[in-house]
Amino acid sequence: MIDFPDTHAEAEPDRPAYVMADSGTVVTYRELVDDSRSISRLLWSRGLRHGDCVAVLMENNADFPKVAWAAQRSGLRYVTLSTRLLPDEIAYILGDSGARALVTTDRYQAAAADAVAQVSAVEHRFTTGVAAGGFENLTEAAASVPENTVVDEREGVDLLYSSGTTGRPKGVKAALPLDPLGTPPGVAGLLHSHWGIDRDSVYLSPAPLYHAAPLRFNMAVHRFGGTAIVMERFDAERALELVERFRVTHTQMVPTMFVRMLKLTEQQRNAYDLSSLQVVIHAAAPCPEDTKRAMIEWLGPIVHEYYSSTENSLFTALDSAEWLAHPGSVGKSILGTAHILDEAGRELPPGETGTIWSDGGLLFEYLNDPEKTAGSRNELGWTTVGDLGYLDPDGFLYLSDRRADLILSGGVNIYPREAEDVLVVHPKVADAAVFGIPHDELGEVVHAVVQPVAGIEPDDALADELLAYCRERLAAYKCPRRIDFETELPRHATGKLYKRLLRDRYSQPVSK
Repeated sequence: MIDFPDTHAEAEPDRPAYVMADSGTVVTYRELVDDSRSISRLLWSRGLRHGDCVAVLMENNADFPKVAWAAQRSGLRYVTLSTRLLPDEIAYILGDSGARALVTTDRYQAAAADAVAQVSAVEHRFTTGVAAGGFENLTEAAASVPENTVVDEREGVDLLYSSGTTGRPKGVKAALPLDPLGTPPGVAGLLHSHWGIDRDSVYLSPAPLYHAAPLRFNMAVHRFGGTAIVMERFDAERALELVERFRVTHTQMVPTMFVRMLKLTEQQRNAYDLSSLQVVIHAAAPCPEDTKRAMIEWLGPIVHEYYSSTENSLFTALDSAEWLAHPGSVGKSILGTAHILDEAGRELPPGETGTIWSDGGLLFEYLNDPEKTAGSRNELGWTTVGDLGYLDPDGFLYLSDRRADLILSGGVNIYPREAEDVLVVHPKVADAAVFGIPHDELGEVVHAVVQPVAGIEPDDALADELLAYCRERLAAYKCPRRIDFETELPRHATGKLYKRLLRDRYSQPVSK
């Protein structure tokens, strides 16, 4: 057996697998293995078999990895649900995924109960809290299953849903080969070979575990015997304090976390010893160039970036030196080969923007959506998730935007990311969203919604200041015509904006 928590539990049972940052709870490899085996026996005793689905609706807590590893070691598919979802949205995913079991916590038990009332397929309902309303206590239920219950242990796989930024989320169904326990998935190998994650790694995990990257990174750390420091919630200065206290070697963040750390005072940022950091990885959303450059200047050439998706059909990466030589790039292909095609399917030369396609990446399908699955492939067997970008002459990939976010104004293509990157680095801006709104003459015009920094008054004077700031740095047609303000933008914890929710407020065309 290789690359699995069981081997580390046998060799070093008291070695910490992960530590919960706020509570201080330490879970050793022996505890992780014993408890995940116990939960695995419970699910097996209730009739779940290879390929069946279990859903997890939990905040970041000490039980989350145990449940994920129970499903992983049982040959199951497991869907981790965003804790921001409403009961109707939870019910949709439960029904679409065919989940036969659901595990939740006290905090989300009411929402889970409302959701499962709408879905007949969920036969088994567990909570880490008080058993009530048809939910069994997970620990008590697992303890009631005989330890000699035999589970046919095979490698399972996650069944994760797109974040739904442009419509109903879709389940990304990867292959389930049911490999022998200990056979690592491809992403684990990438983390080891590309960024050096191994037994000596201390990995700071600042994002919700229900998202693809944090879930997969943490489980990869456990395969190699490292220790994860899991933040219950992200706080910029707290993250720096944890790096110093635990001598963190690796972390993965999203650009909004970078922005928040850079907006700490210089005194706050310099108050902590960050010398243990070897690799700081970012992904999940575009990073403004000024933000990336500032992070490299602060931390040194340890900032790495990758581009991928839940579908994992393409994976590009680059280090700090490569980025400085190719600013704005998200790297060269290391899984799959990137191609840029126009709308007719013709390959475009370097520098021209089109849809990003991948040749030779991992295959996937969208659960219960053959039409969307077919639309993600071309006649050559290449796949796409709909992102737009271009390649430079050296083969480095640059992202422009998602096709769904492209603004077509008076026949001109406008990529809203350009204005967002400008606005978000303004000292009075905490967050910004730029998108197209209907216009009776031009079709669409550029609009922005901004979240000001705490203590900044969102008034007409601020709007004028931000518009002028934007026009000093971008061509006028790329800049918003107007800026509105919100106390908080509808942003996914991974950094992705739910622009659909903002666009829906501006459904009536404007005429000027």
